[in-house]
Amino acid sequence: MSYQPRLKKEFNERIISSLKEEYSYSNVMMVPKLQKIVISKGVGGAVADKKLIDHAIEELSTISGQKAIATLSKKDVATFKLRKGMPIGAKVTLRSERMYEFLDRLITTALPRVRDFQGIKASGFDGRGNYNLGVTEQIIFPEIDIDKVNKISGMDITFVTSAKTDKEAKSLLTELGLPFKKN
Repeated sequence: MSYQPRLKKEFNERIISSLKEEYSYSNVMMVPKLQKIVISKGVGGAVADKKLIDHAIEELSTISGQKAIATLSKKDVATFKLRKGMPIGAKVTLRSERMYEFLDRLITTALPRVRDFQGIKASGFDGRGNYNLGVTEQIIFPEIDIDKVNKISGMDITFVTSAKTDKEAKSLLTELGLPFKKN
């Protein structure tokens, strides 16, 4: 049999049945799933220095295990000396096996390395079952070599689920192992 990530196996074997019982779904296909994880990073200084975008793309590619792409500005903003089509950030979208592998590494190694970590805020839901998490330092990921980092910067991680409500999405992410703060 081919390789299957630990969290994907756990989702298929345990989490689907527990969520089906908790919300009394009539069908297994109604159980919410994690569809994708989007990791994005805005680079404000990219207008002046083009190499910062290359560093951001390289870091996101190292963290995710998949090639990141540059995000381009959609319009001109004179106050920021920004032109339409200039690269201003980087992002990578993870699905399937890579998504579960990244989530596993985030939960088991990266988040525990955050200073004074008590859990992640439960206020990052958008009302449609998606969750946004901000990370202040990219050096919490063990893949990043601290000596090669030219500037400590943060990133946004978005978990896109098929859940209809925030409550269902929170239950799914809690079952997957995200450590939410206790109120």
